[in-house]
Amino acid sequence: MWSWVAHRVTGVLIFFFLLVHVLDTALVRVSPEAYNAVIGTYQTPIMGLGEAGLVAAIVFHAFNGLRIALVDFWSKGPRYHRAMLWIVVGLFVVTMAGFLPRHLGNVFGGGH
Repeated sequence: MWSWVAHRVTGVLIFFFLLVHVLDTALVRVSPEAYNAVIGTYQTPIMGLGEAGLVAAIVFHAFNGLRIALVDFWSKGPRYHRAMLWIVVGLFVVTMAGFLPRHLGNVFGGGH
């Protein structure tokens, strides 16, 4: 059940990110100065942590979506749904372990 909830929550978060992204990109046509001000706020450590959260949401949503497709369309999917969930968790951890050190190093000034 928790993977179902997490899949819905990450989907909604990704949707809202995309909505904000389209709106802030469209701002360049309305006012380049306002666009630059908004983009400037994105270069803060708090937004860097938000970016890490966004990547985590996308990674989980993608891997779990593949698992859901296998459960729905593979005849043996329902039998192996629990094992596939642990594979999703493992892939998520490995992917984030590769991403977070470099990203957080850049966010907090340690990496270039």
